[in-house]
Amino acid sequence: MPVIFIKDNLRTQVEAASGGAATVMYTAKGHPCYMSVIPKFNLEDIHASLGTGVHPAFIVNGIEKDAIYIGQYQGIVEDENLLSIPGVLPNYYRRFDEFQQYAKNNGAGWHMMTHAEWAAIALWCWKNGTMPRGNTNYGKSHSMPHETGRRHHNGMGSWIYTGSGPASWRHNGLPHGIADLTGNVPEWLGGVRLNEGEIQILPNNDAADNTKSQSADSAHWRAIRASDGALVEPGTAGTLKYDAATAVTDYDTQAAILSDSKTNPTNPGGNDYNTRNTFKSMGVKAGLTVPAIAKALGLYPIADSNLGDDAFWICNHGERLPLAGGRCWNDGPRAGVFARVFCGLRTGAETGTDSDRIRNLWVLGTARVAFVL
Repeated sequence: MPVIFIKDNLRTQVEAASGGAATVMYTAKGHPCYMSVIPKFNLEDIHASLGTGVHPAFIVNGIEKDAIYIGQYQGIVEDENLLSIPGVLPNYYRRFDEFQQYAKNNGAGWHMMTHAEWAAIALWCWKNGTMPRGNTNYGKSHSMPHETGRRHHNGMGSWIYTGSGPASWRHNGLPHGIADLTGNVPEWLGGVRLNEGEIQILPNNDAADNTKSQSADSAHWRAIRASDGALVEPGTAGTLKYDAATAVTDYDTQAAILSDSKTNPTNPGGNDYNTRNTFKSMGVKAGLTVPAIAKALGLYPIADSNLGDDAFWICNHGERLPLAGGRCWNDGPRAGVFARVFCGLRTGAETGTDSDRIRNLWVLGTARVAFVL
């Protein structure tokens, strides 16, 4: 039996306390990770507009998986492994590629949580009425201020120690659920990016295969044809893109729409602007029918009800990587499981101008480890 499935006292206790919904798995170096077990489900069981069949998060390299394993806690790096451990401060000041490598160091099957996995859990929360609250206001919930976690004060806000909030901050409203998906510190997600506004993904949950490159020049990226949702080569005409609804003139002032073309870039005149709107209010180009895959992957809302005010930030210039969940220091109602910042960068400027300070917010995040056997 692989070392990841060592049946020791710790794993036995966690599984007994959660009824098997949580477990402890071990990295190749023997470090424990507390994981939630997410059984596969069908798209039609969530919403008719998603299509039919198993959610893409449960398909890796064309093979259906009975379950995915998601870190219960935001990640911490120890011994160059990305771990899921309760009661610690998550690592934040790290970049996308760093977290990818740390997760890969854990061994075969381990990876940084993917966008497909996050989308599956967000949709499950929506369907089950357990949209989690979280640390969205300096250590407490903005909407339920009596709900708090154990705080760590720093210059950017009050982060909380992993899992120290109440059960309502877990994905299923139970003590053994996935903690801190809403707020605290934003999380990098693998398997999706924007490239000059074009939405590009690794098929299904192939990003869970840590041997598949997600580098800027990887051959594994695919675009999504707007007419039918088929995956095609990047740069193909008529693929899904994020565009601004109107000409962009400043930060956070215009809304994004899903489109098959880009007419309003977010960098007019060389500026580094972004759009912002609630996820539930995202528009679509006139005449375009949104393919089901965009909804299944959390790239377009399935409905406009019960989605909260989770915000979507878009930069449709250059390569952009997603940060999910929102922040504790000023997002408030904008944080949530459907919140995304599609403005993330692999590298950032080191100078001290206002523009560079804003850009550096798009360079640093935390990450969550996941596993697929």
